Formats: sequence, structure tokens, C-alpha cells
Amino acid sequence: MPKVSALNEEEIAVGLAALPDWSIDNGKLFAEFTFKNFVEAFGFMTKVALHAERMEHHPEWFNVYNRVGVHLVTHSADNSVSELDLTLAQVISKLAK
Repeated sequence: MPKVSALNEEEIAVGLAALPDWSIDNGKLFAEFTFKNFVEAFGFMTKVALHAERMEHHPEWFNVYNRVGVHLVTHSADNSVSELDLTLAQVISKLAK
């Protein structure tokens, strides 16, 4: 995978404008999704995992029963938010609907 550049604050703000479920938390994109139950939450995580693997870009996440919290940051961009994170966030938001 080629090296990806970190986005500046303005670029991140523009990206977030199209991602209403997402915010910045400790320098990372963050969203939390709530489902009817654990099976739906786990199914969502499975779908995300398949997309993330194809992108070779993987989320940091946690799951408690019906909730899934997701942090996105690009390690190869000095642990900053990159275009990869915005793209994966769009995919994740669509899968959560």
C-alpha cells in the first residue's frame, strides 16, 4: 500500500461535513453505532471487516452487546486522519443503516 498523507484540519472538517455520525476523538475519527442486539452488532462488524480487509485499512473498535464504537486513523500517515479514514467512515456509515 502506498504511503498516505495526513489531512489538515480544514480537509478533515470538510470530510466530517458529509459524515454526520462521525466526530474527532483524540485525533481520530470516531462514531458509535447502536443495534437491536448483539447479533446485529456482530453482523455489522463482520460486514465492515470484509470492506476493511479489501481496503487494507482496519478500524480500531470495541463492542459491548448492541453497541459498536469505531476509531479510524492511518498509522502510515503518522497516526493521523487520512483520506482512507474518510472513505472507510463513509462505508461504515452506509453499512450501519
